[in-house]
Amino acid sequence: MRVKIGIALIVLTLGATSIFAQKGIVDGSRFGHGQDSINCLRNISIYSEYVKTGNFKDAYPAWKQVFQDAPIAQVSTYTNGAKILEGLIAQEKDATKKTAYINELLNVYDQRIKYLDILNTYVRNPTTKGELIGRKAHDYITYMGDKADISKVYDMLKSSIDEEKEKSEAYILQEFLFISSKKLKNNTNFKEQFIQDYLTASDYLDKGKKAQTKDNMLAVYKATKENLDALFINSGVATCENLQTIYEPKVKENKNNIEYLKGVLSIMRLMGCTESEVYFSASEYSNAISPTAESALGCGAMYYKRGNIQKAIEYFEQAIKLEDDKDKKADYSYNIAAILANKREFGQARHYASQALQYDPSMGKAQLIIANSIAANAGAYSDPVLRGAVYCAAYDAAMRAKAIDPKVSSEANRLAGSFRSGFPKRDDVFMDPNYKEGQSITVAGVTTTLRCR
Repeated sequence: MRVKIGIALIVLTLGATSIFAQKGIVDGSRFGHGQDSINCLRNISIYSEYVKTGNFKDAYPAWKQVFQDAPIAQVSTYTNGAKILEGLIAQEKDATKKTAYINELLNVYDQRIKYLDILNTYVRNPTTKGELIGRKAHDYITYMGDKADISKVYDMLKSSIDEEKEKSEAYILQEFLFISSKKLKNNTNFKEQFIQDYLTASDYLDKGKKAQTKDNMLAVYKATKENLDALFINSGVATCENLQTIYEPKVKENKNNIEYLKGVLSIMRLMGCTESEVYFSASEYSNAISPTAESALGCGAMYYKRGNIQKAIEYFEQAIKLEDDKDKKADYSYNIAAILANKREFGQARHYASQALQYDPSMGKAQLIIANSIAANAGAYSDPVLRGAVYCAAYDAAMRAKAIDPKVSSEANRLAGSFRSGFPKRDDVFMDPNYKEGQSITVAGVTTTLRCR
C-alpha cells in the first residue's frame, strides 16, 4: 500500500512540474513559466554579462536559448543578439560558418519584425518595421559584399523607404540608389526606374533635411545629396539625348500629373537639359496646372528659342512674380533685359536691368546693359553737344558697373573707352554759349557732367 502511494506521489509531482513548466514560445508569455521561466531569466543574465565584456562566443549559447524559447522576453534580446552575431561574424574565419551567422543575423531582424507590436510596448521610443528592414538590408550588404543578391537587397531597401518615406535615414537612401545603380548595370531596361529611384531618394532626403536642426546632421544630409547626385550623373543614363528619349512619350501621357512633371523638370535642370523639347513641354504642362517660377521660366525659354519674344517675356515676368528669392528675381529680370537689348529694344531693356539692380544692387552686368541702353539714345539728338553728353552719361553708367561689381571690370573699361571717344568736342562746347564744360546736364533721362574730348 505504501509503495502504491509513493508511486502515485511521484507521478503527480512529475505531472504538476510538466504542466507548470512551459516556454514563452509555447504559451505566449514573456519568459515562460516554472522552470522554463527560471532558465530564461538565468540565460538573460548570463549572456548580458558576456556582452558587456565583448565575449560574444560565450554569450551566444545562452542568448540563442532565449531567442528561441522566449521571443517576446525583451527588446534587448534582439539588440544584443545583433551585437553577438556581428562579433562572431567578424571573428569567424570559416566561410560556411560565417554565412550561417549572417543568415542568423538576418533572422534576428525577421523575428523582431514578427513580434514588433508587442516588443514596442516595452519601450518609450518604438522602432518601426521600415527601420528594421533598412537595417537588415544594410547588414546584408555589409556582410555579404559581392555575394549579395542585388534584387533581394533592392527589394528590402525599397520596402524600407516606402514605409519610412522622409523619415528614412540618409545612409539608407544612399544605399538604395547605389543598389539601384547596380541593377541598372545589369539591365539597361531599368533606366526609367533608376531615374524614378533617384527622384524618390532625393525628395525624401530633402524633406528629411528640413526636420534636422543640428549642424552635424545637416552636414550629413548635404553630403548624402552630393553622393546621390554623383551616382545619378555617373550612371550613364543622364544624358540629354537619353532623357529626351525616355521622357518624350511619358510627358504627354502625364500632362495632368503635376508630381511627375516636377520630377522631369528637376532631372532636366540637374543635367543642364533645359534646351530640350521635353523640358519645354513639361514646363508648359506644369505651368498650366500649378504655375511656379521654374515652370514659367521653362516656358519663357521655350518661346524665346522659338522666336516668340513677346510670349517669352510674359512668362519671364510671371517667373519674377512667383519667385520669392531676390537673387533669382534679379537673374530673371536680367534675362529679360538681355533678350530685349539683343533685339535692340533698349528702352525696355533698361527698365528690366534697373529692376534687376533693385533686387541685386551688385549686379554689374545689369548696369552694363543700362550703360549700353543710354548710349543707344545718342542718335536721337541732332545737337552735337547733347549727343556727346549722352556718351558722358553712358560712361558714368559703365564706371558704376565697375564700382559695384569687380567681375565686370574688363568689360566696363572697354565700354568706357568707347564712350569716352564720343564725348563732345571741346570746340563745339566752347562755341555754344549754352554749354560749359563741367556743368550738369540731363540727357536720355539721366543727369551727368558735361566733359569734352
